[in-house]
Amino acid sequence: MSFNYLSDEILRGFDTYKYSSVDNSPVSNYVTHPFWNWVVKFLPRWLAPNLMTLAGFVQLLVNFFLLTYYDPHFWAASDQVLEYPPIPAWVWLVCGLNNFISHTLDGCDGKQARRTNSSTPLGELFDHGLDSWAALCLPVAIYSVFGRDDWGANAYTFYLVLACVLGCFIMSHWEKYNTGILFLPWGYDISQLAMTGAYLITFAFGYQFWKNTILLPIIGTVTVADLSLLSLFMGSLGMSLPMTMYNVYRAYKDKTGKMYGFYEAMRPLLSCFALFILITLWIYLSPANILLHQARLVYWTLGTIFSNITCRLIVSQMSSTRCSGFNWLLVPLILVVGAVLCTTLAKYEMEMAWGLCIFVTIAHIHYGFNVVRQLCDKLNIYALTLEKREKVTNNLKRK
Repeated sequence: MSFNYLSDEILRGFDTYKYSSVDNSPVSNYVTHPFWNWVVKFLPRWLAPNLMTLAGFVQLLVNFFLLTYYDPHFWAASDQVLEYPPIPAWVWLVCGLNNFISHTLDGCDGKQARRTNSSTPLGELFDHGLDSWAALCLPVAIYSVFGRDDWGANAYTFYLVLACVLGCFIMSHWEKYNTGILFLPWGYDISQLAMTGAYLITFAFGYQFWKNTILLPIIGTVTVADLSLLSLFMGSLGMSLPMTMYNVYRAYKDKTGKMYGFYEAMRPLLSCFALFILITLWIYLSPANILLHQARLVYWTLGTIFSNITCRLIVSQMSSTRCSGFNWLLVPLILVVGAVLCTTLAKYEMEMAWGLCIFVTIAHIHYGFNVVRQLCDKLNIYALTLEKREKVTNNLKRK
């Protein structure tokens, strides 16, 4: 069923949008971009950039669901829970190839758009919108490499890791909302290459590789898994977040940004704050210890609502319109958390968690599909092909 999520004001805002970004990462400038510039020369000119973006995202979904099948509760790499056998070696090879190709497609789609003169605001929204959902799939998939508890991270620790990754992702778009410029994080390409390497190492040496220990000065003896998770924290909090805050500070100091007041500047983050507060209360006070028994379910629900919040922020920043301070997908989350923690319905916690997960997934897909449809109608283009579209009348546009 179609629904117009984008108002006329938002659609008009896309008329004057121009992409502005800064990427000064050494890895990007000297490794990945030269490689992508070489790869894009071999792509057929009929290949639509958005189709490349979607294909790359689907590969990440394949990794997510493949690992969900073989490692539903993240115990496959654990030596403590023997009823879950290790993940077959071929799965790690598939994950490594998928991750590498997905990263390559994500890097080449914009270059293909410029090569075929098909750059549109839809392309950026499509790319960054799917990236906001991929921000869930990527870390959750890599969690199976290290495993749970004995040598890896417990489900609560990984929740903090996931919250850190998602938080840094939305902060980069909040940064653009306030500065008008997307400063691409240094950690993105580094983390993508590291993840591909982790999958291939696990394929070659097995999950036991991550249980080896390393003696570090001052810190002492740590496992390779611990060191990897520490690097993930440091890459997000140590590299991305400080630069985001500095760039926003400079924009206000130099008066080059949007110059919003404090409330208006922080408004895009309110829904995200509420999301993390609600999920944190739920998992730490859950009567059924839901994170221990259904960690993937919680992570997926969190990541899907997060993606919807982020997509709406991206739409606002691209159309230069005011970002909403409250995302309506928080309503069913509030109802479920309230019912679980405050009523006798707590005995149905698992059923409500599954219902919430399915509902927000369908709602988010519905939102994404209709936003793409509206922009395609406005721009007179097709989403996944470069085929020319006949002009539609103004009446049809508004119907």
